[in-house]
Amino acid sequence: MKKVSLLILLITQLNFSQGYTEYATGNAMDFVVSPDAGICLMGGASESDEAMVWFLNKANGGDVVVLRASGSDGYNNYFYSELGVAINSVTTFVIDNQEGATSAYVLDKVEKAEAIWFAGGDQFDYITYFKDNALEDALNEFINVKGGVIGGTSAGMAILGSGYFSAENGTVTNAQALSNPYHNRLTLGYNDFLEIPYLENLITDSHYDDPDRRARHSTFLARYAADNSSRAFGIACNEYTAVCVDSNGRAYVFGDYPNYEEHAFFIQSNCAADFLPENCTDGNALTWSRNNEALKVYKVPGKTTGENYFDLSDWQTGSGGEWQNWYINNGVFSTNVTVNPNCNTLLDIPENDITLVTVFPNPFTDEITITSDAMQSFKMFDVTGKHIAMTSYTNRINTAALAAGIYFLRIESTSGNLETFKLIKR
Repeated sequence: MKKVSLLILLITQLNFSQGYTEYATGNAMDFVVSPDAGICLMGGASESDEAMVWFLNKANGGDVVVLRASGSDGYNNYFYSELGVAINSVTTFVIDNQEGATSAYVLDKVEKAEAIWFAGGDQFDYITYFKDNALEDALNEFINVKGGVIGGTSAGMAILGSGYFSAENGTVTNAQALSNPYHNRLTLGYNDFLEIPYLENLITDSHYDDPDRRARHSTFLARYAADNSSRAFGIACNEYTAVCVDSNGRAYVFGDYPNYEEHAFFIQSNCAADFLPENCTDGNALTWSRNNEALKVYKVPGKTTGENYFDLSDWQTGSGGEWQNWYINNGVFSTNVTVNPNCNTLLDIPENDITLVTVFPNPFTDEITITSDAMQSFKMFDVTGKHIAMTSYTNRINTAALAAGIYFLRIESTSGNLETFKLIKR
């Protein structure tokens, strides 16, 4: 008995000293294959099998890595043998600290993976262990260079937007958030962790079966807009609902509607000129009304077929959903039904006479080249319509500093006409 106890103690000490525990299922040899890019956001309860099949198919038979800070091997057999998708292996790492997250072995497995999944738990553990170190670099390389598929549920979903609720001081209720958007529990991070195409200027939330989460999430977006002077975006899921985003930005919603009220919510601050909150200050109740149209929301029922969708490349086009207004007056959250906000005014492509323009490459990385016999000037916009100042050398634009995502390049001709090109940064 003493020998068994000693063995357990030694194993525990070994796992702690290396900073992680590994659970491996399948082939130990790496299977080299090109994955398909994609994002899977899960609402926080049991997984949607249909969405998980979508996720695994993006791995093209390769290797899956599960990253978590608590729990054990619950995903291994589920991914490897229960969904009918042939994959080479599933490796789960339960990470205990930054040392575990940045171990050469873990980084090698992440680099060689075709699919990466973040489990639930406490998102502040993920922020603490995975951010500002070699694992953050490896994850962004995986997403934007290798083009692998990535996803997560609950806390694992919470860290995937460019903005995120860190939960550093624990969770925050809707009442706390509405009464003071700078409550000490409302801790947010902005644009300093994962760089995922289509999730720029965006905060995710899950467990939306609790209707109060809408008010809390809206406060997150009010903070993002106020702190960054930028339109804010959000994606949220009911607990049994999933959103799967393909490489073109089309977000398919999976669930078991109409048997259950399973929906996803695509939220954006209104594209009106005055979109910022009227009162988003420390110690005061939040007001973000803008004539009861502060936030435009497309609510989409999830079906087992995933046939309903919303297009993140324009934040206007969708199928199967309904548009709503969300707004907050002096700490009171309200909703009503509305219509498509028609936010394309800035980026509409007018008739033009620029007939000999070429912009390449697309997708691009560190540079764009423009060939034209009539270009006078150009402007670059991100997907929210924000103008981005760029450095150019004759007909070349330096894009090395841009984050991965969708951009619009508007070119003006010498005669004053315009042409707009939609481009993707990898």
